[in-house]
Amino acid sequence: MIKILSNATIVQFDPARVQSGVDIALEHGRIVKIGKNLTISSPGAAILPMDGKLVLPGMVCAHNHFYSALARGITADIAPSTDFVSILNNLWWRLDRAIDEEILEASALAAALEAVKAGTTAVIDHHASPNFITGSLDVLKNAFEKIGLRGILCYETTDRNGETGMKEGIAENINFAKGIDVKNDRRLVEAAIGGHAPFTLNDKALEMMKEAIDETGRGIHVHVSEDAYDAAFSHHQKREDPLARLNRFGLLNKNALIIHGVHLTETEIGLLNEHDSYLVHNPRSNMNNNVGYMEKIQQVKNIAIGTDGIGSDMFEEFKFAFFKHRDAGGALWPDTFARFLQNGNHILEHYFGGKFGTVKAGYRADFTILDYNSPTPLTADNVAGHLAFGMSARDVDSVMVNGKFIYKNREFPFDTAKIYASARKAAAKLWKNM
Repeated sequence: MIKILSNATIVQFDPARVQSGVDIALEHGRIVKIGKNLTISSPGAAILPMDGKLVLPGMVCAHNHFYSALARGITADIAPSTDFVSILNNLWWRLDRAIDEEILEASALAAALEAVKAGTTAVIDHHASPNFITGSLDVLKNAFEKIGLRGILCYETTDRNGETGMKEGIAENINFAKGIDVKNDRRLVEAAIGGHAPFTLNDKALEMMKEAIDETGRGIHVHVSEDAYDAAFSHHQKREDPLARLNRFGLLNKNALIIHGVHLTETEIGLLNEHDSYLVHNPRSNMNNNVGYMEKIQQVKNIAIGTDGIGSDMFEEFKFAFFKHRDAGGALWPDTFARFLQNGNHILEHYFGGKFGTVKAGYRADFTILDYNSPTPLTADNVAGHLAFGMSARDVDSVMVNGKFIYKNREFPFDTAKIYASARKAAAKLWKNM
C-alpha cells in the first residue's frame, strides 16, 4: 500500500538540507517519490498528515548493550572500583553472569521501548550472558521484532570464562548469522561477529572469529583500546598494538566495527582507515568510566556514535560527543558530529543492503519525526546548530521503520505497562542473582 506523508519538513544532517511543505510517498518500505501536492491513485492508499513536522533520516545507535538496561539504579553490593578492570570485575562481569533467559527478554524489550521513544530507529547491539549463550541472540531478535526496532546483533565472544564458553560464543554468532533470511528485504535484524576486547581474546579465539566472518560474510564488533590497559596488555603479552593484532588475524574489513578506540595509536588509525573499518565513539561511557578522550578523532576516516549501554538517546549522545570535544580543545564543529551521527546509516547499508540515511527516492523509509517548534529559523546552514543547542528526544513525535509507524503521536500501538512491570520484576531478580 502506498502511503503519503503530506506537508512534511525534510531535515538532513549530511549534506545539510531543510525542505518544507513537501509530500513523501512510500511503498514496500522505501521512498518512491518526493514532491509538492502528490496525489494517490492506488486503491487503499493513505494520506498521513505531518502538519509541518520534521522528518529526519532514522537515528542509529552504532553500539549498545541491551543486556545492561536493568542496571539503572542498581542496588547490588558493588565494591569500590578505582580503575577500568575493577569496574568490569565488580560490576559488568558480575551482571552478565547473572542474566538468564527471562531477565534478557525483559531487559531487551524495555531497552527497545526506550530506544524508540528517544527517536532511535536502529541499534547495533553487543550482547553477553555467559550462563545463557546458546539461543540468547534469538531472544534479542524477538524483542527487536516485537517492538519494530531495526538491529544488528552479536554475541560477545571471550575466553575469560574458559574455552568452552568461548567456543559456545563463536557458535552462537555463526548459527544466528546463518539463520537470517538475507533474501528477505524487509528483515529487521542482521548479525555481526562479536568479541569482547583483545585482552580477553586469545589467539585461538581470534582464529575462530576469522573463520566465523569468512563463513558468514559479516564483520567483527569488538571493543578495542577502551582503556589504556588493553594496549598495555597487548604490548606486554603479544608485543604489538591491539588493532595490529586483530589485523594480523585478518579481522579488519569494511564491515568491522571497532568500539571506543580511545587509546589507538596513529599507526592503528592508519590500519583502520586503510581497511575502511568503522570506529564507534561512545563519549558518555568513556567519561563515566574515566578511560580518557579520543584525542585523535579528527584522523579517523569513518566514525559513528554509540552509547555503550547508557540508553539509546542519540540526541543526548551527540551533544556529549560535541561538547566533550570542545572541552578537550578540539577544533570540530557541530556539523562534523552531525555527520558522525548520520554515519550509523552507512553501517546499516553494509549489513542490510539498500540505501539508508537520506530522505530521497530509493532510500529506506526509516524516519525519526520531530514536533520541533523553534523560536529561530531552521535552515540548511544552521541545522547542526539546532541539533546541538535545541533538538532533543523530548521533540520525538513518531518513529517509522520500513515504512511502518512503530511509534506514532508519542504512543506505541500496544500496551507497554506489562513490559515495564516485567522489567522491574526481572531487575530485582538480576540484582539478587548478582
